[in-house]
Amino acid sequence: MKIDMFSELQRAGWARKNEGQLIEDSIELAKIADETGYGAWWQVEHHGSNSFSISSAPELFNTILARETKNIRIGHAGVLSPFKINHPLKIAARAAFLDILSGGRFEQGLARSSGNEWLRFEVDGDTSRVQTSELCRMLPRMWSDERFSWKSDLIEIPEIDVVPKPVQKPHPPMWLTGTAQAAFEQAGSLGVGAIATTMLWPVESISGLVDAYRKALEACDEPAGDVVNDQFGCFTFVHCAATKSEAIASGACEAALWYANAAPAVFNNPRGALIDAIRGLHAPDLDSWRHTHDVEAAYEVDPDDPVPVVRLLNRQFLGMEIDPEEAYEVLDPIDSVIIGDPDTCLAKMKKFEDVGVDRLLALQQLGTLSHEHARRSVRLIGEELVPQLDS
Repeated sequence: MKIDMFSELQRAGWARKNEGQLIEDSIELAKIADETGYGAWWQVEHHGSNSFSISSAPELFNTILARETKNIRIGHAGVLSPFKINHPLKIAARAAFLDILSGGRFEQGLARSSGNEWLRFEVDGDTSRVQTSELCRMLPRMWSDERFSWKSDLIEIPEIDVVPKPVQKPHPPMWLTGTAQAAFEQAGSLGVGAIATTMLWPVESISGLVDAYRKALEACDEPAGDVVNDQFGCFTFVHCAATKSEAIASGACEAALWYANAAPAVFNNPRGALIDAIRGLHAPDLDSWRHTHDVEAAYEVDPDDPVPVVRLLNRQFLGMEIDPEEAYEVLDPIDSVIIGDPDTCLAKMKKFEDVGVDRLLALQQLGTLSHEHARRSVRLIGEELVPQLDS
């Protein structure tokens, strides 16, 4: 299993005057990851999500990384695929340009986006999955054919030679990001890689998605590209410190809770779905949750909830102070939350490998965590853990 970096360009409580510093800090983290052997740097695309992510121009950030790094692969996880947000011609050309600049290190992830971005760009969410599939099939042709055209019920592109062309042959690896099982079945049926996420629930919850992906991949008789990408990636919270006490003092556990609390509003998803998944009352599949629950129902934010992690989430959500020791003791048993000393982190990382994860996308710059703590974690993992897993 390879250890990758996942970046939101995130820092809770940022001020507009500090946006430039956040970008510079992120470039520094990417350089450390490059020096210490991480597999890839994955940059997200979000619009209007405030301190959760200022990564609204990932192509520009990745272009900088292409010139500032030498070895690490550079991924976009993922470009928002609805045609009203990013036209396929622009996606293909920008990807090829970056592949050239990076010397063939680019990886193309695609995401169908979500509620808020559908509203902002007037996207028909009902057709977003079909648009993503069409884009997967278009990209390899745009990257290779001198005469490309496309016509469907959703989009028509007159004949064009899309330039430039990528240097990777036959083309850069393609991935789909998702949360619902349907997304992983879609990725497998297209013969592209899949990227999942965890949100304070057990690693075992990912195994079903891995199985669904592998089954669809085995049945794939018409891959979208000229080469199949059969890798499964997963995003999760990661912070490594020299000792347990240093990991606790860093505030990484509180930062992970902040991310989980912020995510529902950012993506216009019901907070109740997150809480139900954490309680184990429902699989972490938002699409199926919506079909079986009252989306508009208000969920009680109980600061004395009997489930410890829900209790901490609720207290933080209500603005109450969180004890760092308690936060660590509550999150430590959750094997998908990789926070601790090197031995603890390595043991938890191996659990992802055990369920079939090929690429672990480590979010290390998160929430209120300081740049200094993130920098130390990135280097420690790169120097001590990457060599033990990527062998």
